[in-house]
Amino acid sequence: MPPPLPNQYVGYDEVLPAEAKLRPWLRTLLALMAGFLIAVFTIAIWLNPYNAEGEALRLETHRQLGLPECNFKWLTGKPCPSCGMTTSFALFVRCDFWNSLAANCVGTMLAVFCLLLIPYGLITALRGQYWMWISVDWLVPRLVVVFCAAMLIRWGLVLWLG
Repeated sequence: MPPPLPNQYVGYDEVLPAEAKLRPWLRTLLALMAGFLIAVFTIAIWLNPYNAEGEALRLETHRQLGLPECNFKWLTGKPCPSCGMTTSFALFVRCDFWNSLAANCVGTMLAVFCLLLIPYGLITALRGQYWMWISVDWLVPRLVVVFCAAMLIRWGLVLWLG
């Protein structure tokens, strides 16, 4: 027979809340998000972020996808806030972290975040419950603001330093 509970627990009837099951549409959305991010990293693997001499590029890797030159850069002669992002991802997947940071440091941070988001999305979708956190509703808007602010700060530095 187990020992009696201390007096502080006598009459303690609070029921702890169970983790809520995620709705099917949210589970599907998380799985699709993970699939989309896997596709992004697959494309980054396919791209070649090096020139003919083997030196890492800083910009224009997106042109290998058949996309035109950056309109902002074409109109102003200055790089846009996201210039170098595709190159950064392509260098990141090759573990060329230094050149990935040099191409666009915010792109490298975004690549790390997206890489972590893949297992989170898949595990959460398969479990039907949030994994590791109760909910990410409070986290997502804050991260969007942080990444946008970091991208604009980086862009300001690029324009200021020439």
